[in-house]
Amino acid sequence: MYKVLHRIVIDSDTKSGRFFDLFIQTLILLSLISFSLETLPDLNSQTKYILSLFELISVIIFSIEFILRIVLTKSPFRYVFSFFGLIDLLAILPFYLASGIDLRSIRIFRLFRLFRIFKLLKYNSAIDRVSDAFSSIKKELVVFGVATLFLL
Repeated sequence: MYKVLHRIVIDSDTKSGRFFDLFIQTLILLSLISFSLETLPDLNSQTKYILSLFELISVIIFSIEFILRIVLTKSPFRYVFSFFGLIDLLAILPFYLASGIDLRSIRIFRLFRLFRIFKLLKYNSAIDRVSDAFSSIKKELVVFGVATLFLL
């Protein structure tokens, strides 16, 4: 079971792994839309209820994903303190903080929910290719930058 979950959540090289990634990406986008809708001033109580229920379900799914990533990685502490681990944590943390504390005076914590958009970076292979390209030409870029500075 561990290997199957690892291939789905971490490696994503299976059909179910790609589906899982697509599901999480869609949930992130829907969550951001929901967050935006919550800011509208004249929402009726039924709409607020539906949006808060969707937020609860989203946070539960994001929390399960976060826990699975911690359990399934080779170095759990390294993942938790990595860029994406911190993004995952900051994406769910405001919900848990708001459930126990009155945050009207600290509204900035709600903005942490916007960190979910950074979770999309994890799933974008185009960004990975650009990053790899910059890594491979890093030295050339430094030489070009230094040469450009001397010419100015």
